[in-house]
Amino acid sequence: MSARQAEEKITALYERLSRDDESAGDSNSIVNQKKYLEGYAAQHSFSNIVHYTDDGWSGGNFDRPAWKRLVADIEAGKVALVLTKDMSRIGRDYLQTGFYTEVLFRKFGVRFIAIGNSIDSDDPSSSEFAPFVNIMSEWYLRDLSRKQRTAIRVKGESGKPTTNCAIYGYRKDPNDKYHWLIDEEAAAVVRRIFQLTIEGHGPYEIATMLCEEKVETPATYFARQGRGVWKSRADIPRPYSWNGFAVGQILSKPEYMGHTVNFRTHKESYKDKRAVVHSPEDWLIFENTHEAIVDKETWELAQKLRKTPRRHDTIGEANPLTGLLYCADCGAKLYNHRSRGTAAKPYPSDWFDCSTYTLTRQKRGIACSNHHISTKALRTLILETIRSASAYAISNEAEFIQKVRAASEVRQAQAAKELKRKLNKDRRRCEELDTIIKKLYESYAVGRIGEERFDTLLAGYEQEQTALRQSVTEAETALDSFEQDTANVERFLALAKKYTDFSELTTPMINEFIEKIIVHAPEKVDGDRMQQVDIYLKFIGRFDLPTPELTPEEEKRQASLHRHRVKSRERYQKIKAGEHMVGQPFKLICKCCGEEFESGHSNTLFCSPRCRAKFYRQEAAESRKRECVCGNCGKVFTTTRNDVKYCCEACQRKAHSKIRYRQKRAEEQGAETV
Repeated sequence: MSARQAEEKITALYERLSRDDESAGDSNSIVNQKKYLEGYAAQHSFSNIVHYTDDGWSGGNFDRPAWKRLVADIEAGKVALVLTKDMSRIGRDYLQTGFYTEVLFRKFGVRFIAIGNSIDSDDPSSSEFAPFVNIMSEWYLRDLSRKQRTAIRVKGESGKPTTNCAIYGYRKDPNDKYHWLIDEEAAAVVRRIFQLTIEGHGPYEIATMLCEEKVETPATYFARQGRGVWKSRADIPRPYSWNGFAVGQILSKPEYMGHTVNFRTHKESYKDKRAVVHSPEDWLIFENTHEAIVDKETWELAQKLRKTPRRHDTIGEANPLTGLLYCADCGAKLYNHRSRGTAAKPYPSDWFDCSTYTLTRQKRGIACSNHHISTKALRTLILETIRSASAYAISNEAEFIQKVRAASEVRQAQAAKELKRKLNKDRRRCEELDTIIKKLYESYAVGRIGEERFDTLLAGYEQEQTALRQSVTEAETALDSFEQDTANVERFLALAKKYTDFSELTTPMINEFIEKIIVHAPEKVDGDRMQQVDIYLKFIGRFDLPTPELTPEEEKRQASLHRHRVKSRERYQKIKAGEHMVGQPFKLICKCCGEEFESGHSNTLFCSPRCRAKFYRQEAAESRKRECVCGNCGKVFTTTRNDVKYCCEACQRKAHSKIRYRQKRAEEQGAETV
């Protein structure tokens, strides 16, 4: 290289300082590095100096802005010399550091000097120990990473949050950085997301609603407060661009119940910055470490609703009952079928049936049965159950608690009985296995079975015994937990008092009150289609209300409904048998005069208004029917009028004649007296 070329090119002074290097003292500060390098360059007459500085960047990461700019200038042929304080400033990955200093710099004719290590690429003898220096630099980084891992593990196991920043909805306590306080502005958004989920909206639907309402995304909100990865950005594009993934992440965090969750992820190596996600079973959770934004019931309900996909069908909305209905016979879920109707059949439909039955029919097979039930009937039954149970619980609180306790005790007694039976069976089998294994050892010792056969049998028996012992431990724990608990009753009472209007069944009511619904197969009883539906409410399960006696008005109403069902059934049978065509008038018999007539409705009773009036007059007269004694002959007869005194006209004429005769005689006697 000529002197002119060297003068035209840059003398690059590279400085780097990571957060970990700050603890080393002032000697490693960026300002001191710059002064040190500038003094060395002036002492050796290096001109045209340019600083390349990475402040706050780790030596294990070569994706640094100033370093990338320096490499680009080297590849463009602008740099003649790279000057740095020591080799660790270039990096602490010995492979990549060696690549740059031994390969890239030499390829583009760049001289490299590390002052602290006395390394100069123009002096071959000084570079002999450069690989060892790089290895020691990486060892330092590896040791530092191991110490940090240990410190994070200790902090996480002590219950302190391992995250640097509080999650969306919280902020750090100014007096204690390990304690979180509620950030009310963000917490209001979190509560609304959970409430919308309970109302039946999915994550992507909620994200669309938040975008339309111009609610800031968590990253934008943090940046406005000077937190997060975007805190240094002056302009944030699309600040309201919520998406379903972000909403789902908020819904999945137990921290909103007031818990601290540590060790969600880990990194395999300090060289690999990709996070490995742990399963929830491997998380370390400390409960009630800070104030909760949502209660436990709300959070658990949101998790349950997220597990059941609710697709938007031809109606344009998801059915809130999806995932709650189960077949009483096979245990499978019930499928929902809805449509607006077709040109051939312009009637909307909305009903459920057994998924096992539906799927096997599609494959030309038969399994289970239909279990057909309409959504309208279900919603009516659910609303009546919720309304009745809530009203009874609030108005008869003491009696309600006693009934729930009694039902719980019965269920627990049955469960405990079955659990004890299984526990005794497992214990006996464990004792049998001990005897079998002992005899197996004896057979092996005397040479009756070979070593390979012995190992195989022993492994199988020990595996079975281990599983049985675990089952015994779980059963004993379950038996110890069978105690009377009124907490669930109180939670149901609180839920019932939360709602003041039960006039309409809403999606939040379904999600908060209903645990599951068991639908039985329909059956015919006295010609009527009857179907049993078991509704299990949250916290109290299936609750049977006391059945009141029917009043005379209710009995009359039930009889009227029964007659209506009979008429509907007769009309359906006529249509099915081909005796009547849809749209044609029905041929009926008048209930009053007995003559045949035609009508567009199958339940018409009379051929004309005159017959209707006559029939009801006769019915009214029949209701007034009474027995009385004839005033003339003394005969007992039946009449429908209140003013009738005689059984016939002849008796009436005779009685009137007697009355007139007595009156005439009385008048004559009065005249004689005068």
